[in-house]
Amino acid sequence: MTAITPEIIEQHNLTPEEYERIKQIMGREPNLTELGVFSVMWSEHCSYKSSRVHLKRLPTGGPRVIVPPGENAGVVDIGDDWCVAFKVESHNHPSFIEPFQGAATGVGGILRDVFTMGARPIAAMNSLRFGPLDDAKHGNRNKTILKGCVEGIGHYGNCFGVPTIGGEVVFDESYSLNPLVNAFALGIVRKDQIFFGKASGIGNPVMYVGAKTGRDGIHGATMASAEFDDEALEKRPTVQVGDPFLEKLLLEACLEAMRSGAIEGIQDMGAAGLTSSSVEMAARAGNGLELDLTLVPQRETGMTAYEMMLSESQERMLIVARKGREKEVVEIFNKWDLDAVVIGKVVEGDRLKIYHNGNLEADLPVQALTDEAPKYDRPMSDSRPENLDPISDSEISYFRSETAPAEALRLLLASPNIASKHWVYEQYDTMVRTNTAVLPGADAAVVRVKETRRAIAMCLDGPGRYVGVNAKEGAKLAVAEAARNVVCVGAEPIAVTNCLNFASPERPEVMRSFSDVIDGMKEACEIFETPVVSGNVSFYNETEGRGILPTPTIGMVGLIDDTRKIITQGFKNDGDLIALLGVTNNDLSVSEYAYTVAGVSTDEMIAKGRVPQLDLNLEQRVQKALLMLADELLVKSAHDCSEGGLAVAIAESCFSSLNRDGIGASVDLESNGLSKASVLFGESPSRIVVTFAPEALEQVRSLVGDVPFTVIGRVGDDVLRISVDGEEAISAPVNELEAIWESSLAAKLA
Repeated sequence: MTAITPEIIEQHNLTPEEYERIKQIMGREPNLTELGVFSVMWSEHCSYKSSRVHLKRLPTGGPRVIVPPGENAGVVDIGDDWCVAFKVESHNHPSFIEPFQGAATGVGGILRDVFTMGARPIAAMNSLRFGPLDDAKHGNRNKTILKGCVEGIGHYGNCFGVPTIGGEVVFDESYSLNPLVNAFALGIVRKDQIFFGKASGIGNPVMYVGAKTGRDGIHGATMASAEFDDEALEKRPTVQVGDPFLEKLLLEACLEAMRSGAIEGIQDMGAAGLTSSSVEMAARAGNGLELDLTLVPQRETGMTAYEMMLSESQERMLIVARKGREKEVVEIFNKWDLDAVVIGKVVEGDRLKIYHNGNLEADLPVQALTDEAPKYDRPMSDSRPENLDPISDSEISYFRSETAPAEALRLLLASPNIASKHWVYEQYDTMVRTNTAVLPGADAAVVRVKETRRAIAMCLDGPGRYVGVNAKEGAKLAVAEAARNVVCVGAEPIAVTNCLNFASPERPEVMRSFSDVIDGMKEACEIFETPVVSGNVSFYNETEGRGILPTPTIGMVGLIDDTRKIITQGFKNDGDLIALLGVTNNDLSVSEYAYTVAGVSTDEMIAKGRVPQLDLNLEQRVQKALLMLADELLVKSAHDCSEGGLAVAIAESCFSSLNRDGIGASVDLESNGLSKASVLFGESPSRIVVTFAPEALEQVRSLVGDVPFTVIGRVGDDVLRISVDGEEAISAPVNELEAIWESSLAAKLA
């Protein structure tokens, strides 16, 4: 037996105190296999040991919630006995080490999380964050990571046959050498066909199905629970290798086996592979398991019990079949050219017993690995002092130069954070399965629910700079913008998934921002009645001692009860009126304008910036007003005002016209005492640009009621003209502006 030395304990990312606790639980020294199982189950990635005390504050229930957090994916009711299952999850660390496979297997893992619930995946999205492409020190590496991640996402999704229909791509220096790759998937399932990851039924056989086990991905979960250093790239063996064609076969075989009635429970072998799937299934059912690893299909020779339990080889599932129906399951999987073998059984008690070549390799208490895993209420720093003197948007000293509004608009349209991301999403198949109703590039993506009039909207939002400046308010802004984005396509927000990306939880300031983010999310989700039904926490996102911006990615799902009510953002007809729902305030200090045009660094913003002040009551009223207009089919277009402010929102609406190559607009704004830059480029929340036919004006006013509503212009011509207080600020051909917006990102990646 291998002696457990302090070096081995450290290699398994366990503290000396945690190791002493393991010995106390076991009543003896663990062997290497047992230590490996404890290390992955007690890792931050699997046990949420630093976040559980905070996550419990999130709202998770509601009338639509069928499956709350705790399973592979959350499930909500969309009516007529149909449900959607969805989740977002991180694959940040693997994507830094090996961008193509890291991002590809992130897609594969989230798809398995969804179809494990019995749902057929019908849409995928991703939230991507990278360092600046023109960074003098890391620019080339950032480009390589971006290109590899996009290629990996496209490869897996396209081959599997799921449309990748939306998401976001964000650039900031805090993500240099620590990219964020958050993958989202959504599937559809009948309410009476939902499956759970439970090892129920004493005596039921435990079956291994799917791809063979190799040595790839060993220690993937513990690697994802540690920060990176100079030796990070040597960790490539901990990154899994995916086969999307095999996963497609696995999907079809699993769904067929589920429909056969032969399956009692099913679980994806994701992080920590066979270890987490077996332990979690046993824990949820309150049973024990016995596994014989000699029977596990292997693609490499001489694999040990330790390696098989910790391998994260892709495209594998663990199934608890109904006793006597094993042969039926085997025949289904063999028909799809997949392995399916009985490797164990469900037993009474609370022990996971692992055998290999006739020897008992591990004997472990299940609850100690799951519910009794360490739980830390880590130290938190004090909240950010309220007496900091924030930089005033009107202070000219805050900006390094005065730039003419027309030139500022061009700079913003060329900014990688605002420019068209068509270079990215054109590498994805967006129309496979023919459900896609709103394509990438809109405020939210939309897919139809076939055989019904319903459609599902979804988006991902994570304003890291806002959260870096003020964690609680930034999190509220993230939820509000996500809800606003699905409303802008005509959908009622119904539920949230989240991926919480942070630096080391061992830093008090990180845990303070994490706790504040939870409080902000809670407050906003309760107002919008959007429970959090699934999610993921990713800590230790830091490289070379520098952490990322605290980045909660909010995945918002909305329901459209009639596809005729779908709204798109592009201006439609000459003569349509342009109006603004909401109010513009002095919100420029933490903005894309400050960063791109004025040259204010993210660090400066965090030190003295002020995030836009969100009035949740006003936000809710603005969103409900737009939904009322959509119900009456009065809205021709709608677009959220966010990055770049009102001028950018209007310009993007010109570019998105379906009628021709760009359509112009004439707009006149009132300053109301604000600077011209704040009026044009400030990022006040709770604002939506809408268009409608002139003859509908009075009906629109009546429906909007007391919600702030201002007619600001008219659609027409092929020039964008924007005046402030009657004085021309911007006048430029739409085609010229669109060419800048369309070509900028591709040019930087050339």
